[in-house]
Amino acid sequence: MTRLLVLNGNTTQAVTDRIAEAARSAAPEGMTVDAMTAPYGLPLIVTRADWLLSGPPILEALAAKRGTYDAAVIAVFGDPALDAAKLLLDVPVIGISEAAFHAASMLGRRFGIVSFTAALRPMFEDCLDHHGLRGRCAGFRMGPVDASYPAQLGAAETAELLALIDQSIAQDGAEAVILAGGPLAGLAAVLQPSVGVPLVDGTVAAVRLAAALAGMPRPARPHRARPLTGYGTEVASLYGA
Repeated sequence: MTRLLVLNGNTTQAVTDRIAEAARSAAPEGMTVDAMTAPYGLPLIVTRADWLLSGPPILEALAAKRGTYDAAVIAVFGDPALDAAKLLLDVPVIGISEAAFHAASMLGRRFGIVSFTAALRPMFEDCLDHHGLRGRCAGFRMGPVDASYPAQLGAAETAELLALIDQSIAQDGAEAVILAGGPLAGLAAVLQPSVGVPLVDGTVAAVRLAAALAGMPRPARPHRARPLTGYGTEVASLYGA
């Protein structure tokens, strides 16, 4: 039995529930999914500052559960703390951005990225550059910078997303479209019948990649114990302190 931890990096339980439902529906037979909410932080991550501040609680949560999972998913688009987690943990850790980018690049020559808020675009661009996939991105279709993810995805919000998706396809030439953001988990399957190209859900892509990577050989990364000052015991334990 493969044990997967899916971590919502914000503190909104309703978002965790949405992510958990999408993750469990995507999990293959033989995988259990434990969904967790960040122990502290922001209700939603919608700015670069939010993204930077979300790293420590994500690492704390991953460290607190260490030994109870065979792979982990950081369900925050932009993948905060992902590189640190990959270096400090002894199991595969996957971000929903990296999973979505790689999956979309296999589904189409160029992919578009759709989100409710343009405030997160710099982090998305950083992630694309980090994974060497900026050239595969057809462009961004996003709401205004001061927008946020809605608490409920009703008819108006769904129509807004479909309009952005249509623009990505018709005007940018996207052959696959990523719905960017943990709060949008599960929505790709709902909207897919109305869209003529593949829609990519980062949570779904990450869960399926985690299932493939769990148990595979890991790079040897020996750690020298180092003292940390001011961090909690969970993060300090990652350094052998």
